[in-house]
Amino acid sequence: MLDKSPFSTISTLLDERVEGRSLPAGLYTREDVFQADLEVLFRKHWIYIGPECDVPEPGDAVAIDIGGSSLIMLRDDDGELRVFHNVCRHRGARILDAGTTVVSKLVCPYHQWTYELTGELAHAPHMGKDFDKTCNSLRHANFRNIGGLIHVCLSDDPPADIAALEAVGRERLLPYDLKNTRVAHQTDLIENGNWKLTMENNRECYHCSANHPELCVSFIDLDFGFDPESLSPEDRETADRHEAMYAAQTAEWEAQGHPSAAIEQLTNCGTNFRTQRLIISGAGESQTPDATAAVSKLLGIGRKDLGDMHLWGHNSWHHFMGDHIITAMVIPLGPDKTMLRMKWLVHKDAVEGVDYDFDKLTSVWIATNEQDGSLVGRSHAGVSDPAYVPGMYSPFTETQLNWFAGWYVDRMRAHGY
Repeated sequence: MLDKSPFSTISTLLDERVEGRSLPAGLYTREDVFQADLEVLFRKHWIYIGPECDVPEPGDAVAIDIGGSSLIMLRDDDGELRVFHNVCRHRGARILDAGTTVVSKLVCPYHQWTYELTGELAHAPHMGKDFDKTCNSLRHANFRNIGGLIHVCLSDDPPADIAALEAVGRERLLPYDLKNTRVAHQTDLIENGNWKLTMENNRECYHCSANHPELCVSFIDLDFGFDPESLSPEDRETADRHEAMYAAQTAEWEAQGHPSAAIEQLTNCGTNFRTQRLIISGAGESQTPDATAAVSKLLGIGRKDLGDMHLWGHNSWHHFMGDHIITAMVIPLGPDKTMLRMKWLVHKDAVEGVDYDFDKLTSVWIATNEQDGSLVGRSHAGVSDPAYVPGMYSPFTETQLNWFAGWYVDRMRAHGY
């Protein structure tokens, strides 16, 4: 059954999804579906909001707007990380504008209600002697610091299976010492497409060889699946050698105490994630134009021969290398608009022009994101066309998309659709 009626309910659209095919058009394009996505996937599930190093010192704060909600992440006077809803307890005004700042207290600009960095209400003028300030602290948001990546859930009943991501993430990210990194660069790219198309694009590399010449210097597209019947004998030999090399390299890394094998929690779960240590092609050190390290001051344990530890969730993806980290957050803005926020993290003491060259550090992913943004725009234009019918995923290179679509439908149904 195809999505032909503009009056189909969201539940009907979910019912129309066919295993092995892309989603019905309305699940990408409709405003009511977009609002349901925000309510279910961005308020009742764990989402990534940024790295811990966004707020390195006491008084550092960042306000993040995402899906109609706004959060304040800050470090209090004792150095403790906290996350609050960016809503004044008086009449609900936003306290901070989106972006980074430094504060000694949080002061609502409307009526000057003033909060300590622990969230307690310190000052509320003209509220009378019987007003109880202790009942009007800022509301805390549920959050987890997973190896330096901050995840929040805006629900009072967050999925408990975040525990699996916590266990895996803390162990695998420890060697990179994210607490002692800093943001060297950030980009906010607006893509003209639905957030699910952005995530689908990230979960396959079927398109990489034709669209990402810069990234393919360090990426190996065979890692993301292939049809063995379509390979020439020479390419088949190459694939066999690559698989053998992968098995040997993974075993060597794990013998050294660095977990590397793929771990996936992608179906029948609330918290969706995948991680694996990938081999970097060419010089093998980093995702740069020549695959050598961009930063001489290395992260954490100081090794640049541990490949690329990738990690993704349902609104994020990250690549951890010996010299730098890229971390990406997807922020839905509308049914046909998505912001991709990417940050490049380097050692906190690394100095631009001394320890790294800015263009070498950033050029690969700046180009890749612009290329992907164009592809997402093309995809959204296509799924908005009345001629669109859900297409078949490649069983070799797009299995992750099929699982993502199935997980999405399952989570929507779990929340009443």
